[in-house]
Amino acid sequence: MTTSIGLKYLSKISIAIIAFTAIGIATSASAKAATVVLVEDNFNTENSGNRALNYNNFANWNVTNGTVDLIGNGFFNFFPSNGLYVDTDGSSSLAGKLESKETFAFNVGDILNLTFKLAGDQRNNGFNSVAVSLGSLFNETITLPSTDNFTTFTRNITVTSATTGKLAFDGVGGDNVGLLLDDVKFTKTTSVPEPTSIIGILAFGAFSATSLCKRKQLQKAAVKA
Repeated sequence: MTTSIGLKYLSKISIAIIAFTAIGIATSASAKAATVVLVEDNFNTENSGNRALNYNNFANWNVTNGTVDLIGNGFFNFFPSNGLYVDTDGSSSLAGKLESKETFAFNVGDILNLTFKLAGDQRNNGFNSVAVSLGSLFNETITLPSTDNFTTFTRNITVTSATTGKLAFDGVGGDNVGLLLDDVKFTKTTSVPEPTSIIGILAFGAFSATSLCKRKQLQKAAVKA
């Protein structure tokens, strides 16, 4: 009778431990699933809201090759009420590369979301291109005709190995007229363990512990007999 009662109590304790642990894991997993904004830029506050040719004093970006122009807001104002935006082929006959000042670190399982807007040059200059890259994780060249309005592009990336990288928009060409860039947003969502998998492991451990105690109780009963 004593052995049976003890096993019942042990079983209840094991179940309680699993339940409390599961709650803790679920809470922890939820806390780790927050999305972090790495870059968000509409360029409207650059240069106190004023246009600038061959601009290279961005808050979030370096121009690492060639030049870009900061236009709009009354100057080459192709999209009224849109504020400022970037002409990726500046006024030096060499298209520029806009590269994030920060080098980002990524871990396995991170989910990255990148959105940005591109428009044609709006000056009847045929087709222009921009190469969009994120370290070794992503590289794509986008080509648009001159007359295209701003279009939102969205790219999702799942990280499969730990790495680092900068986000870059590299203008292609050198005729002082390039694709227009605006409204860049880049976020990272960290990976989390699957609570159900961990709970299963805990349940197996608790079952094993219960079985071990039961065997010991039976062995003691056999010795007494």
